[in-house]
Order: sequence, then structure tokens, then C-alpha cells
Amino acid sequence: MDLVPALQEPLKGVLGPATAKVMAEHLGLHTVGDLLHHYPRRYEERGQLTHLADLPMDEHVTVVAQVADARLHTFASSKAPRGKGQRLEVTITDGSGRLQLVFFGNGVHKPHKELLPGTRAMFAGKVSVFNRRLQLAHPAYELLRGDTEGEETVESWAGALIPLYPATAKLESWKLAKAVQTVLPSAQEAVDPLPGSLREGRGLVPLPEALLKIHRPHTKADIEDARARLKWDEAFVLQVALARRRHAETQLPAVPRKPGPDGLLTAFDDRLPFTLTDGQQKVSREIFDDLATDHPMHRLLQGEVGSGKTLVALRAMLAVVDSGGQAVMLAPTEVLAQQHHRSVVEMMGELAEGGMLGGAEHATKVVLLTGSMGAAARRHALLDLATGEAGIVIGTHALIEDKVQFHDLGLVVVDEQHRFGVEQRDALRGKGKQPPHLLVMTATPIPRTVAMTVFGDLETSVLDQLPAGRSPIASHVVPAADKPHFLARAWERVREEVSNGHQAYVVCPRIGDVDDDPKKKAAQRTAPEDDAEKRPPLAVLDVADQLAKGPLQGLRVEVLHGRMQPDDKDAVMRRFAAGETDVLVATTVIEVGVNVPNATAMVIMDADRFGVSQLHQLRGRVGRGSAPGLCLLVSEMPEASAARQRLNAVASTRDGFELSRIDLEQRREGDVLGQAQSGARTSLRVLAVIEDEEIIAEARQEAAAVVAADPELTGLPGLRTALQALLDEEREQYLEKG
Repeated sequence: MDLVPALQEPLKGVLGPATAKVMAEHLGLHTVGDLLHHYPRRYEERGQLTHLADLPMDEHVTVVAQVADARLHTFASSKAPRGKGQRLEVTITDGSGRLQLVFFGNGVHKPHKELLPGTRAMFAGKVSVFNRRLQLAHPAYELLRGDTEGEETVESWAGALIPLYPATAKLESWKLAKAVQTVLPSAQEAVDPLPGSLREGRGLVPLPEALLKIHRPHTKADIEDARARLKWDEAFVLQVALARRRHAETQLPAVPRKPGPDGLLTAFDDRLPFTLTDGQQKVSREIFDDLATDHPMHRLLQGEVGSGKTLVALRAMLAVVDSGGQAVMLAPTEVLAQQHHRSVVEMMGELAEGGMLGGAEHATKVVLLTGSMGAAARRHALLDLATGEAGIVIGTHALIEDKVQFHDLGLVVVDEQHRFGVEQRDALRGKGKQPPHLLVMTATPIPRTVAMTVFGDLETSVLDQLPAGRSPIASHVVPAADKPHFLARAWERVREEVSNGHQAYVVCPRIGDVDDDPKKKAAQRTAPEDDAEKRPPLAVLDVADQLAKGPLQGLRVEVLHGRMQPDDKDAVMRRFAAGETDVLVATTVIEVGVNVPNATAMVIMDADRFGVSQLHQLRGRVGRGSAPGLCLLVSEMPEASAARQRLNAVASTRDGFELSRIDLEQRREGDVLGQAQSGARTSLRVLAVIEDEEIIAEARQEAAAVVAADPELTGLPGLRTALQALLDEEREQYLEKG
């Protein structure tokens, strides 16, 4: 974060090219500074052992434990038909639980000699399940000897605390620890990004001391000191970056957009068959106030699934059209763009028929623009945009192309922000004569702290009431492996819903057929026995076929997935919406925005393969009408697994904000900011967004004060350096939540 010449030195020169290559490729570490900021995930005490009972599934873990038992088995296999195959099973224990290690083939000889009962060691590998028991297959290990021969190992771990680093299969924690040992003297050169007054006022240790204490603590107090200091660095530098963005936004000019007293917005409100909820009215007022100012609105609108965000966004768009401008809504998929277009035209009625016979007095044109439109329709749409004939435009990223010109772009609404890169958002905003106003919508409720950390440059509006007429949704976990009859009952429930005149969704994680790579299949066939119980996720095409021939025989079953032609997708959705299909077997293309009030049941297959917020989103597709909804989460994961706990949490609450907290608490630190969007490693390493709510709020205040007093940070060179390191190009995108 605070890269200065000593810390900018490439690891290649310090650790050698082979190690440096693995660090760069697998951990994104390139310089001495990067490695110093790769902090231990946790620490083991020499005298203590890891809790084996709490190991997470499918994660790469490092554990310290004692060998309880080791047995060598021989068996016959295709490679060793005469019973010469060898398998070494080692049981390790920590007093709280046991874990099985398994080694195959030629890999058994060394561990067979070294891992004798009573031996203590560190083991690293990926946790999997075999025969319903947790195991590590072919783990790497490092013996913890107390004798002189092992002195070097003991020496390289400071005091009684062993740091365990976020590691990969290619680079175990103990090798990382040795590499850190090599570069640790450079920590003295680290330039401090925190203003002196802030550091002293909060009693924080200097940065070089914090780096030393986090990597080589002698006591638990050392770790506390270091973490307290490094958390502040992360929170403060990030908040300064966001504060500077906010400051820059307020310097830009924009055209104020005020709706006329008896214009399009009034006409639209008059024809609504219901009254807006208090929440919708409050949020609309916040948006209209922003639109009326002469610098660009920069607002995040978040709300529960089904809380009526689209209606609020549409009213904002109508206000802009009223004032003579154009408004555009950017949707992440064609299915969703078409769906939005249909529902907006439906809601507006004759107000959407501007320039057409039968159009109302204040009517405007609502145009759809997607990549798959025919040439003639596309030309027509582009002309409507350029002349200003179309007041409202709805489309996919096709809107961003150079050819697309607007007459007077006043508002950009981005739906499902996390799916758009910053370049896309900026390219669209660049199409206005002056910067247009921006409204970002997300249907994944975000806890306040995360909103402050991720969307800190946006003002936030929250819709947490559901409109009248939305029905409750009952959710249940269906443990398919433990209780197969529950799954049979699930299909009966689907038949019951259909016989009552309703429809159902069945969601699968994968499409099937072509996406089954033959190479992957071959790899699966030759994998060692520990993979025997692993199977690829269930696929739409297979499941639809099995259901149509089996439990749902006689019902009208159709499929929907992302590899279909856009016209085919649209036709399937139209048939489903019209009630001509009973059961739609789909991938997550139905996740957001799909609105079929008659669909009352959803069965999610392999539900453990989806994230919490994704499950919440999917569930929001049912219960949209007057009949109650039902969501069944099917999983084969064992009762005690973290995946099942996650599913139980989803089944137990309908509150999206509560679920997003649970989601964050369960996920590893660092996933919070969705850094996968830009391929950048997250800049959050010790800051836990949920736990460190206070630090984030305080850092935001301090950052705002610093930026207000000195926007260019001329008096704080250390902070400027830290910002440059945070805001390399990849991070710039990440910061805009690309």
C-alpha cells in the first residue's frame, strides 16, 4: 500500500524467479511491499492444536495436529490389477476432533516413514468429504520437531505463535512464512500513510512496527496492536479515495431536471392503480431533490426483492423526460432488458405511445436497444435516440457502442450495478452533453457498512417495505441424500401447485451438454478415489429431461438458459408469462427482474452451489401475486456442513439485509468487495466490514475532513503514495465496484 523503492523491489530479485512466479500467479504478489501486506490469516500456539471440528469444506486449510494412527492398505485397481495399489490412511487429532489424511501410489513412502503416531506437524490441503467423513487428500506437511535437527523450522517461527498465511496448493503457509522472514527487514522503510495527528490521537503504533508485529508476534497483544493499526490504514486510505471521488463529483456541472407541474409524471401517477408505499414516496423525494441540483446526482437505490425499485426508477426517468431530457436504463442481460421494457410499457400504457395514433397528450416513446436486434429495428431505435423522439431507452451494454448518440441524456439508471464494469458505466455517462445524473439500483440488500465501504461515493436510499399484495414465501431445505422421500414430496408439491392453476420454476447451476468439456470428464474419471463422491453440478438439460419423463410427466416443461438464441429465450419467457408452460427449468438467467405473478413454487437443485444473496434473489421470483409462494432448497450436503447452515439461514429469514450480514460473516474476508470483478486482490486484508463498523464510520469522517481541507493531499505525501498503490488501474475499477 505504501510502496517506496525498497518496498517496490520485485520479489524475483529477492526470493528467486521460481518462487516469485508462483507468488505472482497464485497470490497476486509481485513486490516486497505486496508480500509484507500479505498478512497471516490466523496464528497457532505451539502448545495448542487447531479445531478440526470446525474445518470449512472445499477450502485450502493449514492445520497443526498430532498423528493418532497410520495404516497402509493395498488394493486392486485398473493401474495395479494384482492388488499392488497402495493407500496410506493417517488419522490426525487435536483432541476436539479427528481428520483423515490419505496418500496414494508412490506418494505413500515418505509419509509412511515420517508420520508415525505421536508426531506433531503442520498439514496443508483442501478439505473434501469421502464416505461422509472429512479428509485431506495428499496434503503437504511440515514436521514440528523439538530436537536440534528441526531447530531451523522452530527458529523460523517466532516465539510461541505460528503465523498461518492464506496459502495455495502451490505454496504452503510455512514457505510463505520463510519468504516473509527474508523481506521483513524492508518493513523499516515503509512510509506511513496516516497523518501524524490522527495516529497519535488514536494511539496507533507506527507502520514499520505494525508490520513487524503482525508477521512475528511474541504475544497476543502484539497481534492486537498490529491489527488495530493496519485496520485503520485500510479503512482510512479507502475512505480518502472515496471522499476524493465524492469531492470531484460535486465539482462537475449538470443540468437540473425538474418535472413540470402537470406533465408526464403527474399523468403517470394519476393512472397508477395503487398508492405508493411510504418508503417509495420518501425515496422518490430524495431522488427528485438530487435531480433538481446543478451537479450530478450519484445515488444508490437498494431494496428488498420486490420492493418496487423499478417503479421508483421509472418515476425518476419520467421526471427527467418531463424536463426535456432523455433517460436510459442499462440492464445486465437481454432477458432482463426485454422484461423491463415490457413492464415499463405496460405501466405507462398510452403514455408510452408518443408520436403514435392513440398516444396520450404528454406521451413519449419507450425504445428497446439490444445487441441481437435486426438491422432495420436497430436503425429505427438509433434514430429515435438521436432525435430525442425516444424519451426513455432501455437496453443492454449495446447502448454503450460509439454509434449510439443521444439528443439530450439527462439520467442513467444502472440495474444490478455489480454486473457492469466502470468503463461501461462511464462510457454511457460520457454520452451526455454535460454529465448526466446517475441512479444505481441493486436488488441485493447491502448492510450499511458495506454500502459505506463499497459505494462510499454514492448517497444511499433504501426501500425496505414490500408493497401491498405481495404474498409470503415459505422456504424449506430438502436434504436429498439423507431423506430421498423429501425430494419425491417436493415434486408432488410442484404438481399440486400446477393442478391449482399455478406455475413453477426449477433452477439448476449448469446448462449441460456442450459445457461438459471432454477433457474435464476424463480428468474426473482418473481422479483418485477421494473424488468418487464428487459429481458435477446438476444441469438444466438433464434435469428437464428426467422430470418430463419421471415425476412431472404430463406437465408442460420448458427450458431457459443463457446459450439459447435471444428470440428463443424471449419466446419461452412469453409462453411462461402467458401461462402456456407449467414448469420452467432454468439457470440463474431468471435471477433478477423476471416477473410472473402466477408462478408460486421454485425448486432450487444443488442449492449449496449458490451464494446466499443469489438464493434470496431467486426466491424473490415467486410469491409475486396474491397466492403464497414456496421455495424448496435441495441439497445433498451433510447436515453439519457449512453449506447446509447457509441454506438453513436462507430458509429461516425473508429479510435480505439480515441475510447479507449472515453471508458476509460466513464468507472469508476479502470476498466482501467482490474483487473478482476486476481481477484485483481486495485491498481489505484485516478490515472485517461487518465487525469493524465503527472504524469504517470514523475513518469516513476523518477522510472527509482531510479531503475538505486539502483535496490534492499536498501536505500528506505518505497518504498520496498509499493511494497510488491502492488505485492502480485495476483497483480504480474495483473502487467503482466494477
